[in-house]
Amino acid sequence: MQLQDNVFVVTGGGNGMGRQIALQLAARGARVAAADLNEDGLAETVRMVDADGRVTAHPLNVTDRTAVDALPDAVIAAHGRVDGIVNIAGIIHRFVPYTDLTADEEERIMNVNFWGTVNMCRTFLPVLKARPAAAIVNMSSLSALIPFAGQTLYGASKGAVKQFSEGLYAELIDTNIAVTTLFPGNISTNLTGNSGVAMIDPKGQKVRSTTPEEAGRIIVAGIEKGSFRVLVGADARLLDRLARMDSRRTTRLVAKQMKSVL
Repeated sequence: MQLQDNVFVVTGGGNGMGRQIALQLAARGARVAAADLNEDGLAETVRMVDADGRVTAHPLNVTDRTAVDALPDAVIAAHGRVDGIVNIAGIIHRFVPYTDLTADEEERIMNVNFWGTVNMCRTFLPVLKARPAAAIVNMSSLSALIPFAGQTLYGASKGAVKQFSEGLYAELIDTNIAVTTLFPGNISTNLTGNSGVAMIDPKGQKVRSTTPEEAGRIIVAGIEKGSFRVLVGADARLLDRLARMDSRRTTRLVAKQMKSVL
């Protein structure tokens, strides 16, 4: 999909991967409506772009359907149209067994990660269908392809995003809308802090990670190509290959590594 002069809505645009995607889309000549709960983070994202009005800030809670329903009009008022949405907003939960999570924690994970994505797609689909070419980009996770002990509900929420997003691809395959699903591995962002949980101690183990800047470049390239899936990071690519060859053995390997640090 052409990026130059097209308008993209990026949720989670106040930090991390969302911010880098917004910045790199703007650097490629796109216009961006950055949405996030963190108004200070949004202001910083806008400040980092050296182009007046190319990136606008839109405070948003993706779980608030009324607020999401109002967003298309706000973006169109700011930029004149919408050509794509990039759903990056997401959280993790505490690194604990599933049975240690509270019902409120379970609901929060599903509401933000899954229903937030669904809310955005439901609201923007009619707008995107009216464009000659459009894009929907949804953030799943490597944990939707292989389970990670201690993040079981998070993985379930991202597995739901995967199925929803790839189902949209199938439904829209003969339309003007390209649907891309993202599967990042470990990205060096402050996801734990933004989610209100503590980071696990790697206990001396080397943990592969991809910088947000590199993740942003990979994702923006995937948007431009209209890719079906985008695997982000060497760890994501490796574990995806291993899981395809022997899913049980790879699951046991990852479970053993997670058990050692939980």
